[in-house]
Order: sequence, then C-alpha cells, then structure tokens
Amino acid sequence: MGMLGEFKEFALKSNFVDMATGIVIGGAIGTVVKSLVSDIIMPPIGLALGGIDFSELAIKLQDKVGDKPEVAIKYGSFINNLISFLIIMAAIFMIIKVINTAKAQFEKEEEEKASEPPRNEVLLEEIRDLLKK
Repeated sequence: MGMLGEFKEFALKSNFVDMATGIVIGGAIGTVVKSLVSDIIMPPIGLALGGIDFSELAIKLQDKVGDKPEVAIKYGSFINNLISFLIIMAAIFMIIKVINTAKAQFEKEEEEKASEPPRNEVLLEEIRDLLKK
C-alpha cells in the first residue's frame, strides 16, 4: 500500500474524524468562553472593584523607547485567561460526567440482559420440570 493509501486509511478512521470534530468544537467553545469572560463576566467584577479593567492590568518593566515596544507583565490578561480555562474545564468535566454516567447505565443494562437466560431456555426448563412431575 502506498503512502497515499495509508494516509487515506488514517484519515478515514473514526478516531481521527472524532478527534478533528472535537478540536473544531473545542476551538469554537474556547472563543465563546473567552468572549463570555472578557465581555460579560469581568466588566461587572471590575466595576465592583472600583472600575478596574482587568485586561489593562499590567506591571510595566520598561517604557516604550523609540521603536522598541513597552515591556510589561500583563497579569490582568492572565486572570481573564485563567477564568476562561476554569470555565472550559468545568464544562468538560460536566460533559465527561454525563457521558460516564450514561455509559455505566448502558453497561448495567447489558449485564442485566446477559444475566437473564434466553426465553427459549426458560421455556425448556419449565417443560423439563413439568415432565419430572
């Protein structure tokens, strides 16, 4: 099998497609959560703390000199990104918890079905018991 055939086999495997779908959805969710934090959550918090704009919080290490840009530690932006991360992690945790609960329920139902003998065996056992009497 040539390289093109191997790539086609790799690209069409369900794991690859699932992973690609997850990455695209994750990127979209990340964008929405970043906007949620920056545009909706942080402004009221900043207002409650005396009109602070978290995205502007920084420790200036060096002023702009000629063509050299300002050097600063932008801890406000870090706080926004940290909150975004925590929201995404909480959402992923909840999704995984729901999936694991559903999976456990499905496995439990499968075990219950497997533990029950097939209907025809039950009928044969009943016939055997009646014949013994």
